[in-house]
Amino acid sequence: MAAKPTTRVRAEIPAQYRWDFSPIYADWEAWEAGMREMDQRIDAFVKLQGTLKNGPEAVLAAYQAYDEIGKLQYRIYRYPQLQRDTDTRDQNVSGRFQRVGAMFAKFDAASAWFTPELLTVPEATMHEWLDKTPALAPYRFPILEAFRRQAHVLDEKGERLLALASRSNRASNETYSELSTSDIKFPTIRLSDGKEVTLTPGNYSALLSESSVQADRAAAAAAHVGTYGQTAHTYAAIYNGILQRDWFLARARNFPTTLDAALDENAIPRQVVETLIDVARKGTSPLQRYARLRQRLLGLPSYHLYDQFVPVFRSDKTWPYEEARQQAIASVAPLGKEYVQRYQKFVSGGRVDVYENEGKRSGAYNAGVYGVGPYLLMNYNDTRDAMFTFAHEAGHAMHTVLSYEHQPFVTADYTIFVAEVASTTNERFLLEHLLKQTTDPKERFLLLQEAVDAIVGTFYTQVLFADFELRAHQLVERDEPVTTEALNQLYAQVLKEYWGDAITADDFYKYTWARIPHFFNTPYYVYQYATCFASSAKLFKSMTQGPKAERDAAVKRYLTLLSSGGNDQPMKQLQKAGVDLTQRQTVQAVVDQLDELVTRMEAEAAKLQPAAK
Repeated sequence: MAAKPTTRVRAEIPAQYRWDFSPIYADWEAWEAGMREMDQRIDAFVKLQGTLKNGPEAVLAAYQAYDEIGKLQYRIYRYPQLQRDTDTRDQNVSGRFQRVGAMFAKFDAASAWFTPELLTVPEATMHEWLDKTPALAPYRFPILEAFRRQAHVLDEKGERLLALASRSNRASNETYSELSTSDIKFPTIRLSDGKEVTLTPGNYSALLSESSVQADRAAAAAAHVGTYGQTAHTYAAIYNGILQRDWFLARARNFPTTLDAALDENAIPRQVVETLIDVARKGTSPLQRYARLRQRLLGLPSYHLYDQFVPVFRSDKTWPYEEARQQAIASVAPLGKEYVQRYQKFVSGGRVDVYENEGKRSGAYNAGVYGVGPYLLMNYNDTRDAMFTFAHEAGHAMHTVLSYEHQPFVTADYTIFVAEVASTTNERFLLEHLLKQTTDPKERFLLLQEAVDAIVGTFYTQVLFADFELRAHQLVERDEPVTTEALNQLYAQVLKEYWGDAITADDFYKYTWARIPHFFNTPYYVYQYATCFASSAKLFKSMTQGPKAERDAAVKRYLTLLSSGGNDQPMKQLQKAGVDLTQRQTVQAVVDQLDELVTRMEAEAAKLQPAAK
């Protein structure tokens, strides 16, 4: 079994654990040629303006030209972006990546005419063209979606104005990014053992999960979150800018609320978000029971949010990458031989950047390149958490593999609304696979905790966030002031509603909203983590319980979902797979699952002696 490299020098890490960029472009010269080609194709696309009324062949030509530009966008974007993320210190790569942004802005402005002009063709005429032109079949769904959204598309001048405003609309995001990363000064505190630690996000996260001294965790949380509190008025002004922008764009496109505007693109009924929040808020009992279980096992007189990351039990068991990879592959055997074979091929080398190196960005993600396939970033450190992160991101990668394999470019990109289904489903397969391999109550407890923490982090926390940002947007919709005090009160109120008296409230946590990048960068995004989690819970149950014929049918529906890319509205895709997110019982299933998992944890904990801590 290959050991984790001891070096952090990228060139010294074995090649099979590093990305191979050559399938995208052979070298930077080839990338430059791609940039020139993109520029030429944009100029050619502009010349198609005014032709769509000429008939189905003209519409087909425009869509095909649009596709070719889209395929190029993937390549010219990912080539510098992926390399930048392996060494964020390389200013040459960063400069090239900035050029991509300028090129994309040019295309946005140059293509602003396309949808408004498409919609000048009478809908009945477009249906006739689609029916009599087989070559337009791949474009049927996006074309009909454009007509569905017609009430919210402006004329050419309006669309051009909004396109021109797109860069200025990002100013608040960019200001937040600079304030929260470049300009922020994290404090240094002295711990109870005399050591000093600077509370960067990484150090702060590590301290909360590693320190057994509650007073140190308390001091760290107060200092780290308090850092955002020190400039909370500025964060509030930035967030007000985000909220006002969203409300402006909603009204500009004739939506009654910002939520309706955010959901319209994928035809998500607002009932989905409202049901999600309502069921989660009424189903907090298992969440609070888990907090009380942790408090009891940790032996704490009071339990705080900063106590939720420290392990109840510790294990020195490690999971080297090669073993984790084998376990993850074995765990998805219920999905069939073809899925497993594709999985093995993907992880065989060149597509997973496994280990940390100097200058490499933190975290993990999956990034697709149409015509090439997915690239998966890790910073693997041989922990249980890293193994589950790998299973999660590889789930995304396999979704990408199947979508690219079965869909033409125009419908290959799946929505965020279904994206987390594949990742969380693979995590659940891994959990059950590992539980079957051990009877050790401590290992079983830790595995069950992995699943419970996933529900807490991916479901409850994200619904809490979604609840907050919905209420925050409603402030501007009612013309109410968005002040630091208003946001602080709102966040503290939501925390109380979800955690109840299972935690002791700390005043400084009211500033948490200021340190959640999703609020500033991708409003109305986080609820989708929770809906995906609810969907994967339902799908996993269908694929693993009941008669074999029913399980096989559920697997077939699930693989069809992963292969469908974005060829239909995501709600309809999930309904075909057997999930209806408008139904309360679909969301309630996650609440019930947490309740069952906490019960299993309690049973394993009862077998352990306190000395096992």
